[in-house]
Order: sequence, then C-alpha cells, then structure tokens
Amino acid sequence: MDTKIHLFIATSIDGYIADKNGGIDFLYRVPNPEHKDLGYNAFIEKMDAIVMGRSTFETVLGFDIQWPYQLPVFVLSTSMSKIPLELIGKVEIVNGNPAEITKQMNERGFSNIYIDGGSTIQRFLKEDRVDEMTISTIPVILGGGIALFCELSHPLDFEMVSSEVYLDAITQVTYRRKRS
Repeated sequence: MDTKIHLFIATSIDGYIADKNGGIDFLYRVPNPEHKDLGYNAFIEKMDAIVMGRSTFETVLGFDIQWPYQLPVFVLSTSMSKIPLELIGKVEIVNGNPAEITKQMNERGFSNIYIDGGSTIQRFLKEDRVDEMTISTIPVILGGGIALFCELSHPLDFEMVSSEVYLDAITQVTYRRKRS
C-alpha cells in the first residue's frame, strides 16, 4: 500500500492562504447562509488521517469550538512536547521530513493523508510528496500574506481531475500529480 498525500485548501486569487497578519477572514467574504460545505465532507470521508503543522493546530485550538476532527490528527512539530489533555487519543505529535512522515503513516496503515498548514504543504511540495490538491479560490486579491506555494527546485506537473463552482463565486479545482 502506498500512502497518498492530499490537500484541501482555499486561497485568494493571488495565491495566499492567510493575509499579512495571518488572518483567514477573507475565507468568509462570499456569503454562505446555508452553510454549504463546499466539497469538504466528500473529501474528508476519503481520508484516513490528518497531518498539520503546529501553527495550524494552534489556529484550530483558537477557534473556541469543540475539536472538529473525527480522524486521527498528527501535529508536525519539533517544539511541542505535549498536547492538551482533552485531545489525548485524538492528536499525536510527530516530527521528521515529509518522506519520514509519509513512511510513518504508511507503516501505521494510513493510505490517504490530508495535510494542512502553509509550511507543511510547502515542505511536502518541495519533496514532491503531494499526490492530489483540491484548491478553492476565493475572489479576492490580498496583495500579500502567507503564500500557498513556495520556490521549488524543479517544476511539478499536475493534471486537472475536476472543477466546480460553489456559491456562484468560488472555483474549486482538483489536480493530481502526473508522475512518469
């Protein structure tokens, strides 16, 4: 079994996943009065576990809501030593490079991993570990912030698998890595 790495993320038109202050309020610029999930539920049903960076983990904790994930969550961190008591059994700290993390997930029987967090995504892309990307584009230009993509040593070719339009404003495209 090969572990596949997936991402499901939203960006501004100019490719930022957070504004200059690290805020994500731009994600809510398009009204969604019926609280449609924009494809997230169908995506997450196919995943076995989530690997997220420490900053993303801390952001989720700051939402002041019940823990939103039913899947096992692995927080990629070299600086964290413990997790909140209420999340024991739901969250685990891991560290290593993307190849090591992918190997650990494979050895534990996880075949579809959702990665989240800007630095985490960039690290996995730099090591060519991303197999599929679902990117929703919010119709706003932020002009700066935390970029989804980073400089790579060589191009990575992807093919479009599907595209959707949600709320008559948000485009969502799924790409699969083309490997030779």
